[in-house]
Amino acid sequence: MAALAVAPNSTAHSDCHVTASSPATYVLVHGTWHGGWVWQDVADRLRARGHRVYTPTCTGCGERLHLTNPDVGLETHITDITQVIEFEDLDEVILVGHSFSGITITGVADRMRERIKRIVFFDALVPREGRMSGVPKDPETGAFPAWWQQRQKHFIDGYQMNLWQDYPMEMLVPDNYPDIASKLNRLITPHPAKQWTDELVLEHGGWEGLSPTYIHCVGQSYRKSSDLMLGPARGPDWNFIELTIPRDGMLTHPDLVSDTLQSLTHTSDTDQA
Repeated sequence: MAALAVAPNSTAHSDCHVTASSPATYVLVHGTWHGGWVWQDVADRLRARGHRVYTPTCTGCGERLHLTNPDVGLETHITDITQVIEFEDLDEVILVGHSFSGITITGVADRMRERIKRIVFFDALVPREGRMSGVPKDPETGAFPAWWQQRQKHFIDGYQMNLWQDYPMEMLVPDNYPDIASKLNRLITPHPAKQWTDELVLEHGGWEGLSPTYIHCVGQSYRKSSDLMLGPARGPDWNFIELTIPRDGMLTHPDLVSDTLQSLTHTSDTDQA
């Protein structure tokens, strides 16, 4: 296991700064309620070191909120990202997904295996047999869990999830980051629920064989991601990294996160624990 730590309220550059390496290509995918904007601080740092970095926003999210509709779901978001890789002609991609975009990037990797060098789950849901959607149905009845049915009553227009209806700011960052909290309050948008409820169908193994890495944000104080999210990520075929940062650590600790992502450009499969 590779473990990196930094004080949860520190904004200083981490001591584990990674020296410049050969240019890499990153596609950084945002999680629920966010947009590509959440990765900009990390992207700026990686670009300054010579890397190619793409931070697409999925349909119905962020600045693409105006495109939302009830049919926007998991397949839409997978296509959003595969189109970036295809039309930007990207290869050897380090594909990173935050939160429930772990499902999205797994679908992308399944469809474009020849383009992906490494897949990285940033405090994200790892799909696997028995958990191929954000909201698993009862295997016997096919019904959604009671907590989800209750939450649906508050959806905007019947299909858009509202973060603030169900979670406090501490779900993303602790209360000692007022400037970042202000930014989140301004930029967080509703999220199409079908991205959570659609089941992922894999034909080529998903993340398997793509040097999977898990970055666990162990500094999260409110509902830290559990093994229900991690699934197989603690296994021998994974590179498992712990960072003492909150769930939106790309905003609170962009230096540490960019250092960690850059370190993956020269981490071989044999280095994984």
